Amino acid sequence: MSSSGIRSGEPPLAEAEAEELLRCICFKTGPPRTVGVELEWLVHELRDPRLPVRPPRLAAALDTVRSLPLVSSLTFEPGGQLELSSRPAGSLMECLDSLAADLRAVRSALGPLGLTLSGYGVDPWHSPRGRLLHEPRYDAMEAALDRTGPAGRAMMCDSASVQICLDAGLEEPGPLGYHRRWQLAHLLGAVLVAAFANSPLHKGRRTGWRSTRQALWADLDPRRTLAPLPDGEPRAEYAAHVLDTPVLCVRADEGPWAVPEGLTFRDWLRSGLPRPADADDLRYHMTTLFPPVRPRGHLELRMVDAQPGPDGWMVPVAVTTAVFEDPKAAETVYRAVKPLAERAGYAPAPRNPLWLAAARDGLTDAELHATALTVFAAAIEALPRIGASEDVRQAVAAFHERYVIPGSCPADDLEVLTS
Repeated sequence: MSSSGIRSGEPPLAEAEAEELLRCICFKTGPPRTVGVELEWLVHELRDPRLPVRPPRLAAALDTVRSLPLVSSLTFEPGGQLELSSRPAGSLMECLDSLAADLRAVRSALGPLGLTLSGYGVDPWHSPRGRLLHEPRYDAMEAALDRTGPAGRAMMCDSASVQICLDAGLEEPGPLGYHRRWQLAHLLGAVLVAAFANSPLHKGRRTGWRSTRQALWADLDPRRTLAPLPDGEPRAEYAAHVLDTPVLCVRADEGPWAVPEGLTFRDWLRSGLPRPADADDLRYHMTTLFPPVRPRGHLELRMVDAQPGPDGWMVPVAVTTAVFEDPKAAETVYRAVKPLAERAGYAPAPRNPLWLAAARDGLTDAELHATALTVFAAAIEALPRIGASEDVRQAVAAFHERYVIPGSCPADDLEVLTS
């Protein structure tokens, strides 16, 4: 977002109005039939990904990609990671086919420049090169995240993910109801972390984590990254969570943005300082919260590492969509993951013991492994019912056979290749 024209002209927002607005915009319930994906990629040297790509060359390549006629939305992360965000699709295959076509176009543009897209949750080899994007948002974010250590800069500049977006659900109870889907997203999250962990290296060294990306998130300010416990009423719980989280920044039309310390949005509404907050400020504040499941009208699942290979990203999208969109699969998986979370003890993700075990151990954790077997079996059975193509079903089956059955994950391949 540009630093110009920030003030929207909206009237100051009252606390009760803010709570009602949040209830309306965080969970937009309706028939759960749409899916979207946000793919982040590291941009590496084509002939040897261990060779650094200098910032001027990377910036020129990104300018080339910007000129492409893509269906997806194209953006760039602070460290130069490329992000493609699909349009909301009416089916799994509509989403996968559209995004795959855009990825082919991007790769075709980068290839002649000697560059490629790499799918790792964290850059395995390179030290942080610093931000390529110097915008007020990222200046403020860096200043705020630096208060809790170096993990913030690594997350901004070195990490990449597969973010899966699904409808919030229906008003009614049951496997397709918004309350159940909100719970399922949090309960399933640790299994997704473990099965798709793909970041065991950082700066050329083993970190001791199969998902270093998830470990970075756990090291950030918990007020900004922890999820509210999913056992309450979702609208009320998340509205309170948003209002009681400290403001990352106060935007301004000119000059750097203020980065207050400890000022919650509720405090800002009540005090009116450093200036009165309005509805646009509230909507912007929501974009500076990074829980593993973020309600934005739909549910955004943010816990999956970027995946290897040109089409590896399709597997977590297909598995997660099948589990959520097929009522039988949703009920089977919910029954499997709920006891696992209860045995681990309810605590906010991503810092609770189950999520930390998933990031550290992947599917070598016996309980996560047993649960992942149930999750994948249910997804594989459901994929034909939600219209998945034969190629997608074969890709999920191959991942299941290669990783899930033996209790492995993509991170283990990277460990072997670099040992």
